Amino acid sequence: MEKERLESLIIDYIDGRLTSEERRLVEDELRKNQAARKLHDELVEVMTAMEESASFEPSPVLKENFEKRLKGEMRTSRGRTIYFNTTFFRVAAAVALMIICGGIGFLISENNAKQERLAEMERQMELSRKQLEETKGLMMAMLENDQSASQRIRGVNVAMEWPKADEEIVQALFHALHTDRNTNVRVATLEALSKFRDDPDVRKGLIQSLSKISDPMVQIKLIQLLVEMKEKEVVEDLRKIVDDAGTMKAVKDEAYSGILKLT
Repeated sequence: MEKERLESLIIDYIDGRLTSEERRLVEDELRKNQAARKLHDELVEVMTAMEESASFEPSPVLKENFEKRLKGEMRTSRGRTIYFNTTFFRVAAAVALMIICGGIGFLISENNAKQERLAEMERQMELSRKQLEETKGLMMAMLENDQSASQRIRGVNVAMEWPKADEEIVQALFHALHTDRNTNVRVATLEALSKFRDDPDVRKGLIQSLSKISDPMVQIKLIQLLVEMKEKEVVEDLRKIVDDAGTMKAVKDEAYSGILKLT
């Protein structure tokens, strides 16, 4: 029996639309033809899924076999009559629709998942921003606490952990470096500023601070930091410190050592 005729009869056989003679013919073919049985089983699988209206994703083997048969029919159809009836086209259309819908569903699912991930990232970023703002507010309050040097040092320690140089925080630290009454606070402030030394404004502020600070301990720490930063433009200020009769000997020695290292 020709392949095209057999496929048409099998589809009608599954639908129960054959005469007794045609049914006997198909059943005889199914008993002796393994390829016919395989085709019958695959068509039953597709048509059953259609009738149940369930979510269905055709197996890779089924899709591959269907595509091969379809291509084969297209190659052999020129000049010949094909016995595919409307039921076959219904099955073919259903398989194609399932494949397309499955692909669309996958893309929609992937897009939704991506949108959810982006939304979650935005929520986390907003939460982090709010937490940073709250932490910054507490830190500024501690830096401005005139009654407690320990609180101001705690504020400096929080600033030291800040991820990058913040203009408002840097200004507050320089203000403390120049004006705080407590030496320990000023030393801690200098250490915090040294973390942001790569920022151009911070480097400039540290260089300018050398001529504004008179506390010997802070002067020594600042000279050491500027030498470590290899800031040669402070050599003239260091010479002034060495030549100043009122400068403490330990500070002069550190300034002189800095001049030798920078020149």
